[in-house]
Amino acid sequence: MSAKFSSQEIMELEHHYGAHNYHPLPVVLAKGEGPLVWDVEGKEYYDFLSAYSAVNQGHCHPAIVDAMVDQARKMTLTSRAFFNDQLGPYEKFVTEYFGYEKVLPMNSGAEADETALKLCRRWAYDKKGIAEGEAKIICCDGNFHGRTITIVSMSTDPDSYAGFGPFTPGFVKIPYNDVEALAEALKDPNVAGFLVEPIQGEAGVFVPDAGYLKKAYELCKANNVLFIADEVQTGIARTGKLLACDHEEVRPDILILGKALSGGVFPVSAVLADNDIMLTIKPGEHGSTFGGNPIACRVAVAALTVVKEEKLAEKAEYLGKIFREEMTAFKSEMIELVRGKGLLNAVIIKPKNGKEAWDVCVKMAENGVLAKPTHQHIIRFAPPLVITEEQLRDAIKRIQKSIAFFE
Repeated sequence: MSAKFSSQEIMELEHHYGAHNYHPLPVVLAKGEGPLVWDVEGKEYYDFLSAYSAVNQGHCHPAIVDAMVDQARKMTLTSRAFFNDQLGPYEKFVTEYFGYEKVLPMNSGAEADETALKLCRRWAYDKKGIAEGEAKIICCDGNFHGRTITIVSMSTDPDSYAGFGPFTPGFVKIPYNDVEALAEALKDPNVAGFLVEPIQGEAGVFVPDAGYLKKAYELCKANNVLFIADEVQTGIARTGKLLACDHEEVRPDILILGKALSGGVFPVSAVLADNDIMLTIKPGEHGSTFGGNPIACRVAVAALTVVKEEKLAEKAEYLGKIFREEMTAFKSEMIELVRGKGLLNAVIIKPKNGKEAWDVCVKMAENGVLAKPTHQHIIRFAPPLVITEEQLRDAIKRIQKSIAFFE
């Protein structure tokens, strides 16, 4: 694999040998550092996607990479058939970090979501007294929790679920950001949990009304229903707080984390809950060969330490306001709305002269900024949280220049 390929040759290789399950921008990246990436020809870009918020700490953060390399030279995997010397210390660290009694380590965000669903159902039968097989979990229109069969069973996006049935039963779908709809759904005594994204990222950075999460949490408590927060994309300082739920002082009964839990260098996810919920699952009833492996544990500790030491939540809060102010002040017929929280933002694009969000993203890439459309008309902007104010303002000018090109 030492042969040097051009960008075009690499894209052709992917097209020929790989499944066609993604539609990437025509850019082939070979190197990353902080908020910057370079393609195989050496062109530099600002990364404004951050691997869907997995690299909040920036590309190849030296403290995280050093932890991974150091551990890889000692022990990579034992499986959970044996103890390893990193898992216990990591479990103590992460539970104290987020304020929970127990953690169940997994690898991907989808696995963590599946784990939360299983935990919720088991709690429903063992603790709430719902009849076996009757538990229901409420989810929201526009959700995105992953790609497994059970998770797409909750989806309202045909691109996610069409052609993949039959689907897993037991889910009740209600409108997002609708407290009254939640209250109505909670009247069913077989409801065990409410699974929600504090901000719907894949739906286009849909920020709910102020107070929505708090009211939803209180409704869940009043009806003995678990409030489950999927913070895979919104967590780990992205929205200007450690967790997006922190904006409304909501402590989820089950917290789902992934992506930036590793700083993007290794697949690490986690489900956190207290003993009353977590200990309903007994030995042999759930697990993962790679979950809680030594590399993952070292990496997660390093990644979370970086977040705290470099005050990334505070940076996201400060810089996010600058982004929204500058993009809102920029006058363009193509900009319909700017919204977001922290450094998770979106610009809704109004098509003009046949040009849409995709065309804007292609032009931004030409001007050295990488972002990606979601749902055809929305561009999500989520740079690594280590970006400086000077770099952010430079990138904003390039974004505005790209949009102005189509005026």
